[in-house]
Amino acid sequence: MDIIKTLCSELNIKKEQAENTVKLLDEGNTIAFIARYRKEVTGSLDDKILRAFYDRLNYLRSFNERSDEIIRLITEQGKMTDEILSSIKNAKILQELEDIYRPYKQKKRTRATIAKEKGLEGLANIILLQKENSGSCYDAAAPYVNAEKGVESADEAIAGASDIIAEMISDNAEYRKFIRNFTQRDGVLHTKNTKDEDSVYRMYYDFSEPLKKIADHRILAINRGEKEEFLSVSVEIDEDRIFEFLEKNVITNPNSIFTDILKETVRDAYKRLIAPSIEREVRGFFTENASENAIKLFSKNLDRLLMQPPIKGKTVLGIDPGYRTGCKVAVIDKTGKVCDTGIIFCTLEHHDKEKSKKYLLSLIKKYDVDLIAIGNGTASKESEMFVADVIKEADKKVYYLIVNEAGASVYSASKEGEEEFPDFTVEQRSAVSIARRCQDPLVEFVKIDPKSIGVGQYQHDMNQKRLKEALTGVVENCVNTVGVDLNTASYALLSYVSGINNTTAKNIVKYREENGEFAARKDLLKVDKIGPKAFLQCAGFLRIPDGEEILDNTGVHPESYKAAKSLLKTLGYTEEDVKNHSVSDIKERMNNIDIKEFCNKNDVGEITVFDIADSLLKPGRDVRDSLPKPILLTDVLSISDLKEGMILTGTVRNVTDFGAFVDIGVHQDGLVHISQICSRYIKNPTEVLAVGDIVKVKVLEADETRKRISLSIKQAQ
Repeated sequence: MDIIKTLCSELNIKKEQAENTVKLLDEGNTIAFIARYRKEVTGSLDDKILRAFYDRLNYLRSFNERSDEIIRLITEQGKMTDEILSSIKNAKILQELEDIYRPYKQKKRTRATIAKEKGLEGLANIILLQKENSGSCYDAAAPYVNAEKGVESADEAIAGASDIIAEMISDNAEYRKFIRNFTQRDGVLHTKNTKDEDSVYRMYYDFSEPLKKIADHRILAINRGEKEEFLSVSVEIDEDRIFEFLEKNVITNPNSIFTDILKETVRDAYKRLIAPSIEREVRGFFTENASENAIKLFSKNLDRLLMQPPIKGKTVLGIDPGYRTGCKVAVIDKTGKVCDTGIIFCTLEHHDKEKSKKYLLSLIKKYDVDLIAIGNGTASKESEMFVADVIKEADKKVYYLIVNEAGASVYSASKEGEEEFPDFTVEQRSAVSIARRCQDPLVEFVKIDPKSIGVGQYQHDMNQKRLKEALTGVVENCVNTVGVDLNTASYALLSYVSGINNTTAKNIVKYREENGEFAARKDLLKVDKIGPKAFLQCAGFLRIPDGEEILDNTGVHPESYKAAKSLLKTLGYTEEDVKNHSVSDIKERMNNIDIKEFCNKNDVGEITVFDIADSLLKPGRDVRDSLPKPILLTDVLSISDLKEGMILTGTVRNVTDFGAFVDIGVHQDGLVHISQICSRYIKNPTEVLAVGDIVKVKVLEADETRKRISLSIKQAQ
């Protein structure tokens, strides 16, 4: 397969773009670096296209390797023909290659191989040729009866020959392709309960739906129900259509004495050999497709969660709610440094709430707390009610918000959490993590395994390697898009920067601890295991806010510093102007110079020049600042306060295939079903919503007993 031609066709890019991108990837450049600093070379391919390009490139290379291997294996058997070679060359997916190779694959002992050992292959060929129109099939089988070989009768000879033919039918690539496509198109998935007890899978206890129509989340739910032995699953198909197809291709002479034998053999081949494997393949196909879509959804949600705007310049008090063991409290200053930790008991009737109130008010006063962050887990509602009451008595205006605490316990018990706060309990670390998530969600969430963050669905039921690759790609993209402060970043955050791995990230932190803050990006070259190649990949994504070189606090790459300074001089600016944010009219001034002449003179591309100008506008800027800010609260709302028809403002916490979960300030998130998102038809909620969106919703129903809230966005417009 021509990889470049295929990539160009699938991704709608030019041959030069594909060839240059392959070269850049093969040279070891990261996707983040290529997307940001090699736009001239790739024709400005963004990171999403580059990741799709990278995935397909690896698949196509594996495909070509497997194709070459199959050609070699069949050739070594002396069975290669022009027809087989042509089929291999025309194959588009790995499954087609495996179908072609199937007849030549070394098999375990089967009924067919045993029959061949008994010398019945000749009889199988006679039956398949179908030349005899008269006489008895037993007469044809008689010469193959041989007690020494274990063939005691003509019936046994015919049965053995039929086994050989059945396997030949099963191994036929064209037959399998037709049956697979037919099953995918017309198959119906059926599920039945295997246990009488109630479960979350009750809706699938007697369920059927055409495979081509079934929603991705249902496929994943059914798979989990089957794995947990609550469901039995089958795929039903119109077998008569398949028999008709096979008979038409296998039976070339309907008047042959072997016609009835072949009809039975066709049925045996399908039921015993083809149907079970095709059902596995088809279910695998739909599962893989559902998983890929779930991974894409998870990736979108994770991207928006990580890119939530930070609440800067605030002292935050974090609360990890609890009942019996109390609520763990941590105060962090405006830089994220832990000022104090403690515990309050305020969620049960017998707790001394007055004592806890005085303690909380003392912390607010002592550390000038601006904001209280409450984890949304167990005892969250009781904690919220207590906090809402406390802040009314504070000497200053204090707000609170409910924070998604998913993964906080994972971080708290992790090796990194222990290294960061060796003297803290797990609960204290969790309270710190909850507080820090307000100040900078990205910085805190990168410490947690992405799939533990809780913005996906059925993430434990899919290919874990593929999921990890996709989610890691999302984190890398977010980290490199925002940029990282070289002098304050944890090694967890640094490890996601282009060109930096866990080892070099720890080396950077170690160097910082031993030598003090970095004065310039170029000092990175003094760090162990960071050579010119790693420096090239990472330098542009690292920031030094108060460094000796103003360009070190921008997205301008060191390789372009000379061009950037030349551009400033040409436009009549100084580096001090950049530092003072006095280059706001830089793009207007660029209209007055000959860009092409400047590029030729400074050996730089036009795209890069405009990127440099954009970076010079706001040194140290945070791209997240333009996104919707979190909702800050001062009073509590209970599910019992909700009435049908109420219009509220909420934050999208998670987006799934079937709808979105919205936090409206009560303990339980409300569900906006896909049908209630907007007036027009949408195939997936992600077409309209993303995690972190601020939306107006109408309460359709609030079931306090079942703790279920039904909301509508379209009816709130």
